[in-house]
Amino acid sequence: MLSKNTIKRVKSLQQKKFRNELGLFLAEGTRLVDELIASNFEIEEIFHTEQYLVTNVNCPVNIVSQSEMERISGFVTPSPVLAVVRFPTYTLEVDPSKELVLALDTIQDPGNMGTIIRLADWFGIDNIVCSHGCADAFAPKTIQATMGAIAYVKVHYTDLITWLGRHTVNCPIFGACMDGENIYKAKKERTGIIVMGNEGNGISPAAEKLITHRIHIPTFATGRQKVESLNVAMATAIILSEFKGHSNP
Repeated sequence: MLSKNTIKRVKSLQQKKFRNELGLFLAEGTRLVDELIASNFEIEEIFHTEQYLVTNVNCPVNIVSQSEMERISGFVTPSPVLAVVRFPTYTLEVDPSKELVLALDTIQDPGNMGTIIRLADWFGIDNIVCSHGCADAFAPKTIQATMGAIAYVKVHYTDLITWLGRHTVNCPIFGACMDGENIYKAKKERTGIIVMGNEGNGISPAAEKLITHRIHIPTFATGRQKVESLNVAMATAIILSEFKGHSNP
């Protein structure tokens, strides 16, 4: 039986304050936990019901009842496994003159954040550089939306404007803008930075000043009322597909 202190400790990780203090985050779901076990992430502890089989782990493992899992889970319908995982330690030694890097400017929705991380993994992006105003990559909803991709993509938080400013000379900085060049006609590169902006306001004025190549996804709808813009995760998928499929050799 789980103690009250254990339940309190696990549930506290639903809050960013305690995640940062303890350096731990929660991962729920069989696929997600399996991916993290197989990766280099350090698993601190695992809680699971009899429906889930745990193998090849070097951490405490707790078999819990369904009612206990409901008490520690952050979801309405709990999965059969929950892992407490230590934050990875990354250094921001990213060279966008040698790789394609995704930069996120105040992406606030955890679902969008998680989906973008998943897309980065799919399209072979190793590093995402985020402004401090972005959603927490290790919040439960974000982690869930990554579907395990968080195990393979490095997410960095920094002063995005300062970081972009260091790279205006050595590599192209592409930005998704409403008045940009048609993405399907624009020249794409294998290296550089792609900046995606906030869901409601787009790229901030300070970051926009540093963009060297403005790009845009045109609509193909004719004779109908158009939505103002695409969801940022959808737009990221289209842009990454174009860059990875049609970039210059």
